[in-house]
Amino acid sequence: MEFFDSHAHYNDEKFNKDRTEILKAIKQEGITNIIIAGYNIESSKKAIMIANEQEGLYATCGISPNDILEIGSVDENIEEIKKLCISSKKVVAVGEIGLDYYWNKENKTLQRQYFQKQIILANELQLPIVIHSRNAQMDTIQILQEIECERKGVFHCCQLNSQLVKSAIQLGYFISLAGACTFKNAKNANEIITQIPLNKLLIETDSPYLSPEPVRGTRNDSRNVKIIAKKIAEVKGKTLAEIANITCQNAKKLFLK
Repeated sequence: MEFFDSHAHYNDEKFNKDRTEILKAIKQEGITNIIIAGYNIESSKKAIMIANEQEGLYATCGISPNDILEIGSVDENIEEIKKLCISSKKVVAVGEIGLDYYWNKENKTLQRQYFQKQIILANELQLPIVIHSRNAQMDTIQILQEIECERKGVFHCCQLNSQLVKSAIQLGYFISLAGACTFKNAKNANEIITQIPLNKLLIETDSPYLSPEPVRGTRNDSRNVKIIAKKIAEVKGKTLAEIANITCQNAKKLFLK
C-alpha cells in the first residue's frame, strides 16, 4: 500500500532540526510520494532543494496570497517564480497560489493580480496549479472561469464548503482533503467527503500544520495522511487500501504525467 501526500511544507523551519530523519521515517511508513509546496520565492527555492535530494519528492513554486511581496513588481516577482519552475524537473505545479480574504482583506486587488498572472504562467509552462482559497469562494471561481488553466489543478486543503466543492469539480479541478475533515467540530465533513467523486479526490497533510484527530495540536507530518485516508474510507464505504490507491493514482495523473 502506498500513499501520496499531495501537499506538505518540509521547507518550513519547524523541520530544520530533523528534516532528514523525518523524511526517512515517512518513506519507511509507505508514503512514497510527497509534494513540497512553495508559497513565496525563498520557500520555493527550498522546496526544490529538498525535492532534488530524494526520489519521490517533488516541488511546487508560487507566491501565495498570504506571502505577497512588498518589494518588486508583480511581473518581476512572477518572473522569479518562472525561473524556479524551469530550473528543475522536480517542479510539478505552480502554487500555492490563490486568494485569502480571511487573513488579508486590505489587498484583494493585488491578490487577484498575482493569482491571475500565475495562472497565465502555469499555461505558459504547461503545469497545473495548486489553489489556496479561504473565504474567497466567489472571486476564486470567477477568476478560474475567466482564465482557464489548461492543465487544471487542485484546491489544496479545500474549505469544507459544498458550493465551492461543486463549482471546483464542475470546472475540472481536484479536491484535496487535509486534517480538517477529521476535526470533531467539522460538522459537514461527511457531507463534503460524500460529495467528492473518487476520480477527483486527493489527500494531503499540509505538514507541519493541521494535524488530524486524534493528534491535533502536534507537529504534523506525512505519516498522518493515513488518518485522513482512513476517515475518507469510512465515509465512502471503501477500504483504506482502495482510498490509498485511488488518491495516489489521481495525484500521479495530475502532477506526474
